[in-house]
Amino acid sequence: MIRTTGRERPGGGTPSLVLDPAQVELMLSQVTTAALPADDVARMDVLRGLEQLKCAVEGAQAAIAVGFDASQRQVASERGVRSEKQGDGIGHQIALARRESPQKGSRHLGLAKILKAEMPHTMRALRGGFITEWRATILARETACLDVERRRESDKILAADADRLSAMGDLETEREARRLASRLDPASVAARRRRAEGERTVTVRPAPDTMTWLTASLPVRDGVAVFAVLKREATRLIAAGDERSRGQIMADTLVNRVLHGVAQEGPGVPALAVNVVVSVDTLLGESDDPATIPGYGPIPADLLREWIRDGLDAGVEVSLRRLFAEPSTGALVAMESRRRAFDGSLADFIELRDQQCRTPWCDAPVRHRDHVVTAAHGGPTSAANAQGLCEACNYAKEAIGWQAWPRPGPVHTVETITPTGHRYLSTAPPIIEPRGRPMRKLPDGMSPVERLLAQLLSAA
Repeated sequence: MIRTTGRERPGGGTPSLVLDPAQVELMLSQVTTAALPADDVARMDVLRGLEQLKCAVEGAQAAIAVGFDASQRQVASERGVRSEKQGDGIGHQIALARRESPQKGSRHLGLAKILKAEMPHTMRALRGGFITEWRATILARETACLDVERRRESDKILAADADRLSAMGDLETEREARRLASRLDPASVAARRRRAEGERTVTVRPAPDTMTWLTASLPVRDGVAVFAVLKREATRLIAAGDERSRGQIMADTLVNRVLHGVAQEGPGVPALAVNVVVSVDTLLGESDDPATIPGYGPIPADLLREWIRDGLDAGVEVSLRRLFAEPSTGALVAMESRRRAFDGSLADFIELRDQQCRTPWCDAPVRHRDHVVTAAHGGPTSAANAQGLCEACNYAKEAIGWQAWPRPGPVHTVETITPTGHRYLSTAPPIIEPRGRPMRKLPDGMSPVERLLAQLLSAA
């Protein structure tokens, strides 16, 4: 059962509880033998509770692994084992207990020690059942280039509010951690990026049904450009009546171009464009806040400025479309239109504002621009009544019993109610780093592009 110790918690006099094997067996027995709820509302409540319990269990496993490591090292030291050998076999023991490979066991232990020593807020969120072990891994991975002091600062910013962190999806967490690391220590992020670019590679591994996974680890500029070319070709061929799916066309185009050098360009195909969202201050070199590539996430400011310099040297056209964000939240609120068709500009706005599927915890790319309140029920075709969704989430929303509507506020927010009555909120992510001051105005008579070109050319 549960035992109590005589030691007090740091913040109070309540005795701490210690799990023992019998207590764990009791909890396991309750979960595996108890009758499952028959009511749909209770089903969802229990499902959510079990998910939080699962996360809390992973947190307990991490804390136990840290304690086990310290204890085993102490035993080895008392036996005269050399310091560099005292950790041998500890990860293997953890792997055996968790029924995983030794490699995963060592990885679990390494993460747990980092959380204990350098990321206490993330550790508390994990122990409290607010985040999964994988979410904690993302935070540790994306801040690995920071020194201990800055890593602890990032941990406080990202994980001190456990409720906010639990509302984020994995991809959103990754982007926020990457963006924060770029702001806290741009130099270390740049050095990490250069090392990663030096490790670019292509790998192949077997996939089910006699298929293969061909993976290319590329610098972001090259990877985004390659994907954009394949996507553009698929769009062109589908518009011309090609009956293959978008994915099939992209895969076939990749094979044709690599193996046979077939361009398949066709007349009238526009030049490749990669959209980057960046604040004026970052663009002009007066801030190191990261830029954002829609569909990919944040990139360091120095990398963007390097791209622009390289593009200017190569004669690539650099163009600007102004976006307007609310400074205190960083949320996109309007966009300058360059097209006659309202639908086209509005679609661009939604994709830039939402960045990914707006369903909570869904990290899929935006495929559909959805009416939050359907047109059949009087919902207007407007930015306020729009949200970007992936295909699957949009179809799910059309099922009987689902409801959704926009909620007022400084950030675009959608409330969704499921058929069981459970409510979920989704807010648009910030497009730029939120600030507590108004955006600086440029001098009269000089456009942002003119200022940018002047600074970049003078620095070349």
